[in-house]
Amino acid sequence: MTSAFLWGLFATSSLILGALVVRVRAPGEKVLGTIMAFGAGVLISAVSFELVEEAVEVSDGAGGTALGFFAGAAVFTLGDLAISAWGYHNRKNISGEAHEAPSYAIVLGTLLDGIPESAVLGLTLLQTGNIGVAMLVAVFMSNLPESIAATSSLLASGWTHGRVLMLWTTICLFCAASSALGFVLLDGASPQTLAFMFAFAGGAILSMLATSMMPEAYEHARRWAGMATVFGFGVAFFVNWTAG
Repeated sequence: MTSAFLWGLFATSSLILGALVVRVRAPGEKVLGTIMAFGAGVLISAVSFELVEEAVEVSDGAGGTALGFFAGAAVFTLGDLAISAWGYHNRKNISGEAHEAPSYAIVLGTLLDGIPESAVLGLTLLQTGNIGVAMLVAVFMSNLPESIAATSSLLASGWTHGRVLMLWTTICLFCAASSALGFVLLDGASPQTLAFMFAFAGGAILSMLATSMMPEAYEHARRWAGMATVFGFGVAFFVNWTAG
């Protein structure tokens, strides 16, 4: 449980890192778009080889994978629609145009992305005894541009650096707790339940990639987004292949 908490904390610590980067000097949009594209490639690999494939294997023919996959997509879409209605539909906009968004929407938006990802880290540790390296890298990389964008927006709306760091630290702790709960609560769960959880996270993450992360990466990195995405996928696949 402690290991799951610490890995979850490490994976989401890029939220705090992003705020520190902005305090020193925020990188350009093209650089951030390239980073986001690389993270998207890593996440696609993680969805394919650490979530959906794991769901199929752990179910052992008992079912639960398809239901979890589409349920994850549906829950993410409904949550995303709600957050858009509250004024934070651009939470991954790295140009920092979402500074009018209320702080509670920023919290909900980041948690909506972070909690399923973190829970899967704990679940992977429970199932295999090892942390999923590709998933760990994917969560870390995907949070960095989002943190930089949201931090810039919050500072533009009048927040202090201290208050922003407190916000990200709180969210990191929630996500780390989610990783620990994924480890504890699913211990001894049925194959159908485990398959559902792996696939649920896969569906939610894939929906996030298609609707926000990849379009945003292309908008700012343009043609380099394709190369960065393929490179991220290749790196994650290599790590997964060598680890397996």
